[in-house]
Amino acid sequence: MNWFKYSAPQTFYPLAGTLAKWFFAAATVLTAIGLYISFFVAPTDAQQGESYRIIFIHVPAAWMSMLIYLVMALWAGIGLAFNTRLSSMMALALAPTGALMTFIALWTGSLWGKPTWGTWWVWDARLTSELILLFLYLGFMGLHAAIDEARRADHAAALLAIVGVVNVPIIYFSVQWWNTLHQGASVSLTKSPTMAATMLTGMLVMTFAIWAYCIAASLLRVRAIILERERRAEWVAKLAEVRS
Repeated sequence: MNWFKYSAPQTFYPLAGTLAKWFFAAATVLTAIGLYISFFVAPTDAQQGESYRIIFIHVPAAWMSMLIYLVMALWAGIGLAFNTRLSSMMALALAPTGALMTFIALWTGSLWGKPTWGTWWVWDARLTSELILLFLYLGFMGLHAAIDEARRADHAAALLAIVGVVNVPIIYFSVQWWNTLHQGASVSLTKSPTMAATMLTGMLVMTFAIWAYCIAASLLRVRAIILERERRAEWVAKLAEVRS
């Protein structure tokens, strides 16, 4: 299959619609399975009791907040380097979903921190760097919206996204570089998991569920951006005629 033909907004638009349906369906099924495992199958934690179950939403959202930023910066960088329209549109489509995942990670972290640490918030290295990530997402969207000309907005926002990448490893390694209240990683590529198998299963299923949702939401958003950017194109006019 010649994937390069989908690099044009006109050809990617219908593909994005088809993929979004499948990813939304996968997200729905995986969420149902993941929540069932997380709240009805996984055992109660010996130290934190039932409050630990927030990790089944908190951890996947935190992972996705970092991953989406890296992908967003990658698309933005490609758009900046090669002046490709669709790449910049993809970066812009990912930003709101990444901001949402970052907000969920911070919000659920506060809910988890209250019974665990006795406070809703501390200026911990992990929490502070995650908050900076939210500001980077908001800054990316705000800067883009502040510039009227689309291509200039794409380039300016891309520079901010690329510079902000330095914050992602700070978030990830903060618990190793500094003495923080935030616990270390329970799942690592270099070490065996430190949680029960059912807990790990629930977390991984929820991770795939949130991953599928983020892809579907971003695909629908990029379709809207394509229609807005290409509204004067002939193929958009024909599409409007078919729909009417």
